[in-house]
Amino acid sequence: MTQYAIATDLNRCVGCLACSAACKSANEVPIGNFWNKTLRIGPNPTKGGSGQFPDVELYFLTVQCQHCANPACVEVCPTGASHKLEDGTVQIDKSKCIGCQFCAMACPYGVRYLNEEERVVEKCTLCEQKIAQGELPQCVSQCCGMARWFGDLDQGIEGFVGPRGELLGEYLTPFSDDQVHSLPDVGNRPSLRYILRDMKWQGGGE
Repeated sequence: MTQYAIATDLNRCVGCLACSAACKSANEVPIGNFWNKTLRIGPNPTKGGSGQFPDVELYFLTVQCQHCANPACVEVCPTGASHKLEDGTVQIDKSKCIGCQFCAMACPYGVRYLNEEERVVEKCTLCEQKIAQGELPQCVSQCCGMARWFGDLDQGIEGFVGPRGELLGEYLTPFSDDQVHSLPDVGNRPSLRYILRDMKWQGGGE
C-alpha cells in the first residue's frame, strides 16, 4: 500500500506563504481561491504565563486537502469524478465533474471550491503531475524554512523527503509520537501530519 502525504514541522514554519504562492502559480489557481491556506494560530497565552509577550505561543498551520484514507468526498460523488489513486492521493476527474458540489459539502476541512469559470470543483492534487514523475509537490520544493516534507505515510514520516533531498528523520529536531498531530478525524482518516513541539496543538483531532 502507498499513501502519499505531507508532514509539516510547525516549529519551523515562519508563515512566509511561499507554499501558498508556489501552489497558486504552479496550478493556475484562480484569484480568490487557494489549494493551500496558511492560518495563524495565536498569539495565545502560555500556561501560567502573564498573557503578554514573551509569555505567548504562536504558530502557522497550513490547511489543504488531507488526501484522506477514507475520503467522504469520494463517497458522495455521484459521477465518480472524485476518486482515489493507487498512490493514496484523492483526485478529481474534471471530465466527469458536474459541479454539484456534494464533495465540497462533505469535506470536513472546507478545502474544495467551485471554479466559477469552468464550473468544476477544484482542490489540492498534491501536484500529481509532479509526483508521478518522481518530483516533489510544489509547496514542498519551495519551502524555504525546510518545514514541509513529502513521502509515503505507510512507510513512516521519518523517511519523508525535504526540499533539498534530506530525510525528515535525520534533519529535523527530534520529536515524540505525541507531538505528531492530524486534523480532526471524523471517520475519513486524514493523511497529512503536523509536528508541533512545546506548544499546545489547537488544530483539533486529539
